[in-house]
Amino acid sequence: MDTTPNYLVITLQLLGSLGLLIYGMRMMSEALQKMAGPQLRHILGRMTTNRFTGMLTGTLVTCAVQSSSATTVMTVSFVSAGLLTLAQAISVIMGANIGTTLTAWIMSLGYNVDLTSIVYPSFFVGMVLIYKKRHRYVGDFLFGTAFMFLSLVMLSTSGKAMDLEHNAEVIAFFASFDTSSHLTILAFLGIGTLITCIVQSSAAVMAITILLCSTGVLPIYLGIALVMGENIGTTATANLVALGANTQARRAALAHLLFNVFGVIWVLIVFYPFVNMVCSLVGYDPAAGGQTQRLPVVLAMFHTCFNVINTAILIGLVPQMERVVCWLLPDGKAGAKEEFRLQYIQSNLVQTPEIAVLQAQKETSAFGQRVERMFGMVRQLTTQTESKAFSELFSKIEHEEDTTDKVEIEIARYLEQVSDDHLSDETKQKIRQMMREISELESIGDACYKLARTLERKQEADADFNDHQKQQLQTLMTLCEKALTQMNTVMHGHRSDHDIRESFRIENDINQLRQQLKGENVQAVNDHEYDYAVGTLYVDMVNELEKLGDYVINVVEARFGK
Repeated sequence: MDTTPNYLVITLQLLGSLGLLIYGMRMMSEALQKMAGPQLRHILGRMTTNRFTGMLTGTLVTCAVQSSSATTVMTVSFVSAGLLTLAQAISVIMGANIGTTLTAWIMSLGYNVDLTSIVYPSFFVGMVLIYKKRHRYVGDFLFGTAFMFLSLVMLSTSGKAMDLEHNAEVIAFFASFDTSSHLTILAFLGIGTLITCIVQSSAAVMAITILLCSTGVLPIYLGIALVMGENIGTTATANLVALGANTQARRAALAHLLFNVFGVIWVLIVFYPFVNMVCSLVGYDPAAGGQTQRLPVVLAMFHTCFNVINTAILIGLVPQMERVVCWLLPDGKAGAKEEFRLQYIQSNLVQTPEIAVLQAQKETSAFGQRVERMFGMVRQLTTQTESKAFSELFSKIEHEEDTTDKVEIEIARYLEQVSDDHLSDETKQKIRQMMREISELESIGDACYKLARTLERKQEADADFNDHQKQQLQTLMTLCEKALTQMNTVMHGHRSDHDIRESFRIENDINQLRQQLKGENVQAVNDHEYDYAVGTLYVDMVNELEKLGDYVINVVEARFGK
């Protein structure tokens, strides 16, 4: 009877197991992010009182979401949104590298302990919770956990089925490499980096490495070289995400790469003594061989020692790292003309929906400030009498109106991208509110442009308002300016910190003054204080200012979820 393993079937099982591992870890990570929701955003936003708290938070968040890539992408997104400085981001990324070592320990456990007793109950409980909508995210988390543990069981089974330790050709192949040569170590380091860049999952490469080492065919030195390469390859995710982002975000991603490259360099210098020291910690002798059941633990221990020691060395050099990445990625030339782009968000950073929503909120707040500045230009236009200066200011307002249209479209498109993902109910509600906010903010921009057009018509007609009209218009504009300022105050803070009644009070004052001025205008035209054409222009200004006040209150109501 032929007992030769069917390597094609086993290879397919192996690939399927790796796919299940990646899917399970992604499902776990996304479920935890949804469960944490706003709390995760607040933790990441307030964690960086100093580099040590930043590092600790990066470690804890990565341990929670089981993905250093997720934490790093969040951090790059925060830098892009201006919520973190570059120095703060570097400390968080250091912590993320420590946090990711938990994954290696879970995998080493999966190769040494029978996890089937955990897998099947997790599937059943997870399915029940998913159908109970209230706890569906907990169910998703349990399903992801079960998939991850099941994949580890399948990988271990596939490894045993391959029976590589009795395959003379495979043993001879790996034995042909000189493990005492740094060139061999560098070659396997390069292979680990390349594979990780291709599959975009350091967990999958770690699983393959543990599989090969646990069978005894891959020497521990070469396995550790693959792990070092995986540490460099995992930085590709954040760097790819940051490609289209602003300079600060690209610098944060580059700092992640430099951190791991620096670690690999110093480990290569002391490679053999360092690896032997790690092996001695778990009671394994590389020279003697055997004891293959200890090799997964050796790999997990090396991964932990590498990242912890590397962080200990570099945590005190964060300012120097910041200067290096700023030197490698300098700011663009001053005065260089750039095409329109949003200030805080880039479409390619839609990797973590909960964080993407926070970026959109920052962009929406910036939109509110933009329309307030635009209204300030309109106020300047009312007092501008010199023709050339009037034309230049009007052109600026015209350009701003075009920009507000683009901002609305870009934010809406970004929010639509985010909406395509699975979101928590609270996040979906925030997206609906922001969609309404940006629509009303664009209407404020339109109102400002219409006011400027009315003033342009007055200029072209060589007409002018009398002193009483000018005074009343300035009073109404002051109220509108107060409304805009209050709107931006509400948009920047947490809604529980503000009182919506203040905005309603200003809106009521605007409505009452508008009614008063319209009545006065009819009487003044009848008394021939000014002609009908000037009165029409005056009423157009009053009506548009009142509409602007309505748009402002609509933004505030959307912010309060009314």
